Amino acid sequence: MKFDKPLADRIRPERLDDVAGQSHIIGKNKILNRILESKEIPNMIFFGPPGVGKTTVANIIAKATDKKFYKLNATNASVSDIKNIIGNLDTLLTPNGVLLYLDEIQNFNKKQQQSLLEYTENGKITLIASTTENPYFYVYNALLSRSAVFEFKLLETADIVKGLQRALDIIRKDHEGTEIECDNKVLEYIAECCTGDLRRAINVLQLAMVTTNLDPQGRIVITMDTAKECLQGKALNYDKMGDNHYDILSAFQKSLRGSDADASLHYLARLVKAGDLISICRRLLVIAAEDIGLAYPQAISIVKSCVDSALQLGFPEARIPLAEAVILLANSPKSNSAIVAIDSAMRDIESMDIGDIPPYLKDGHYSGAEKLGRALTYAYPHSFPNNYVKQQYLPDKIRDRKYYVPGKNKNEQISKEYWEKIK
Repeated sequence: MKFDKPLADRIRPERLDDVAGQSHIIGKNKILNRILESKEIPNMIFFGPPGVGKTTVANIIAKATDKKFYKLNATNASVSDIKNIIGNLDTLLTPNGVLLYLDEIQNFNKKQQQSLLEYTENGKITLIASTTENPYFYVYNALLSRSAVFEFKLLETADIVKGLQRALDIIRKDHEGTEIECDNKVLEYIAECCTGDLRRAINVLQLAMVTTNLDPQGRIVITMDTAKECLQGKALNYDKMGDNHYDILSAFQKSLRGSDADASLHYLARLVKAGDLISICRRLLVIAAEDIGLAYPQAISIVKSCVDSALQLGFPEARIPLAEAVILLANSPKSNSAIVAIDSAMRDIESMDIGDIPPYLKDGHYSGAEKLGRALTYAYPHSFPNNYVKQQYLPDKIRDRKYYVPGKNKNEQISKEYWEKIK
């Protein structure tokens, strides 16, 4: 079977009703449908992972307006391309203004994005931009404030299966006389392995079709084995420099903090699959100090040993000591008293007049220190019972500040009781 162009482009929907998924913004009485019906198209930014319908929806909206339509991809466009479009404003070519679809806007720098500001504000250019990155990190604030932002989410398996079935229906119409068979279980397998990306799923389906020979009955029968060959493993949405990277790390730490070993192992598996050893090791050490802390102070030493072992082993064996560290941290008692204490102390340094160090605590190990009054009245704790003597250590201006509050766990409460008795 031959295709004149990629199947994903051939079957691209021309109505919102045919767009797969995105039911939170597309459908009867949903926001994008209402915008389309109103014919009043605002500046919009679509963001979300690849293959979820951003370009398709932008094209549908663009075709529904009476504006001159231009399409640029920020990966290879320049300011001169934008100037060429601006040069056509207020001419016979653009009597009703321009609708510009700018794909991958995150690849435009601040100056390039600023070149659009005046024209998006006065309405001569209506901008629909798309990006796979979080626009609140990558889009210039002034442009962002002039735009409505819509998030496109990963498609569910059922949505991708519907998209694949629609593709099959269109292909059957285009190739009448050739029977095409593909079991729903095969479609579901393709959908699950493409992790929310309909474009990839359709490309896999196309590859399966062109590599399947006609059977004795003249049919194209796409089998599970063919689908597995074309997929070459499950896709993983992960970008070490992108939003998804931080989302997974955030879920990883929050699952460990929440003492859910199963969820923690799930997110560890995602990071292992992505081969992101350094991020895993760094986050485990942070968690040992920030979330377990003084409730189980030995945890950081154990985790450090696991991390060292993982770094020496490398993948795939590194997953074993990493899993050991994850299970340990998830099941450890929790305390954030250390991070709360140091952050509180740092806030005072940044926001208060903290005053000078008491003179008896200053260095006295040099000639002339005594004349300056350094260390004259310092009381050496080891010279007193229980190695403790009461004296002021904080500067006078913050002498009563309290930074460390013991956590309500066995280890810190034992320490608290000991010092209450001694002091």
